[in-house]
Amino acid sequence: MVLDNVRSMHNVGAAFRIADAFLLEKLYLCGITATPPHREIHKTALGAEEHVAWEQAQETLAVVKHLKTTGYIIVAVEQTDASQALHKFTCSALQKYAIVFGHEVFGIQETVLSVCDTCLEIPQHGVKHSLNVSVSMGIVVWELTKGSV
Repeated sequence: MVLDNVRSMHNVGAAFRIADAFLLEKLYLCGITATPPHREIHKTALGAEEHVAWEQAQETLAVVKHLKTTGYIIVAVEQTDASQALHKFTCSALQKYAIVFGHEVFGIQETVLSVCDTCLEIPQHGVKHSLNVSVSMGIVVWELTKGSV
């Protein structure tokens, strides 16, 4: 999972909990995304930050490009003209995926989106058409891993 400038430390902590729950390989904490140790991260991570591999990087684009060269399919979670509904996307058990989540207000940087292999969005039927990024992380990771966990 790649976090692109996620500003809330509570959302970062939730990412650690989700990564732990679904045995994700690693978290990439990019740009302004805070890193452990920090009590605000620990408040929602509840110790998961001690068990999940993570790496800090200044540039999300560099991380995503590196993951692509090592065989990952890069999946952005973002509402775009080209995004497809989450439930219509099928993962292959033979493939590795890196899921990118963006800033709570501004989303994923355009430069990062431009190198992603696909964009997914969570279908929503209410008025707001947005979810907290940590809620989105849980929904997306569950949906993509539900047949393998």
